[in-house]
Amino acid sequence: MILKTGLRFCLPLVVFVCMFGIAGAQTEPSSAPTSKEEKKAAKKQKIEKLIKQEEEGALIYQKQNLFGIKFYSDGWGALYEKGYMKTVNKTNLFSFEIGERKDHKEEKVSKVYSGTPFLGNPLIYGKQNNLYFIKLGFGQNFLLGGKGNRNGVAVSALYTGGVSVGFLKPYYLDVVDPNTSVLKSIRYLGDGSRNDSLFLDPFAIQGGSGVFKGFDKMKIKPGLFLKGALRFDYGRYNEFISAVETGISADYYFADMPIMIDNPAHKFFANVFVALEFGRRK
Repeated sequence: MILKTGLRFCLPLVVFVCMFGIAGAQTEPSSAPTSKEEKKAAKKQKIEKLIKQEEEGALIYQKQNLFGIKFYSDGWGALYEKGYMKTVNKTNLFSFEIGERKDHKEEKVSKVYSGTPFLGNPLIYGKQNNLYFIKLGFGQNFLLGGKGNRNGVAVSALYTGGVSVGFLKPYYLDVVDPNTSVLKSIRYLGDGSRNDSLFLDPFAIQGGSGVFKGFDKMKIKPGLFLKGALRFDYGRYNEFISAVETGISADYYFADMPIMIDNPAHKFFANVFVALEFGRRK
């Protein structure tokens, strides 16, 4: 009798537990969406957020990495810039740049004006040194106008200043001395010697010695630089940088930097530039 009574109460309880377990097992897989669906939804949400930010004209990020190619009125440069956003309108910039400065009278030729041909590589007649530089700078970027829409342009004003290290690499020519008929590679010494006469003699010159000749004789000249510019960022999304920059740059070295023999050496160089830039924000 007692056994029948116990079974009467336990049997419904067992049936209820079994039914609850089966229902839980059936509903558990559907409670978690697939990873593919999650990624697709997250990507859509991110794009919508970026579009909304651009429509509001805001550039919101923590840091940015930028690369650029600069075309100076007296040379070229390759730029890397790291930026850290401080406020909505201000970003601190750290920059590294490497490039070459040229004299406005430089002209690569394969023969001199007298018509005498060079037998070797083309050269720049009358060139004394190649002037390369490395710049390490700090500056700030100020947002003047955000993007009115996702196809708009953000305009910024920026300045950068810091250390500019100049590298003077002697320019070498291959010449044949008429007195000895010996081919040799020489550089301009500036002492009025026989060596300098051969360096400027179109009949002795055979061609340029090549860009790698002279690095062992290179001299290091420290200096300072200052740059001011406007940057026009036309990138479609805030996380990507596609920009054009234009401005003025001034460099001052603590020693004369001779490039051409017939032109006076300078310590101060001022120029204008245009840069093509690209990068990414996070």
